[in-house]
Amino acid sequence: QVQLVESGGGLVQAGGSLRLSCAASGRTFSNYAMGWFRQAPGTEREFVAAISWSGGTFAGNSVKGRFTISRDYAKNTVYLQMNSLKPEDTAVYYCAAYQPYSSNYGTGGVGSWGQGTQVTVSS
Repeated sequence: QVQLVESGGGLVQAGGSLRLSCAASGRTFSNYAMGWFRQAPGTEREFVAAISWSGGTFAGNSVKGRFTISRDYAKNTVYLQMNSLKPEDTAVYYCAAYQPYSSNYGTGGVGSWGQGTQVTVSS
């Protein structure tokens, strides 16, 4: 089991930037694909971005070109750099560790979740 702790959420104006961090502990961090999801009130949890164990990245259509996922193997940490934020990006953001060898980057492939961090973008 992997334990995940997010940080970096907050309130920002539209057009601003935030960087979320997710510190992982437990099993070998480098063996896991990692991801970020978000969930706004009354909606389903939505895929935001993922990064494979080898560093390949994937992003959801709604954030492509604005959000960047990265990972620091030495710090066992994954980041989500969010630029050009919009009010519709407002949600609770969750860090995720995928199941070993999973090729499913949706919620079905997730083995562990963080507790979530709130991001609010004002217009």
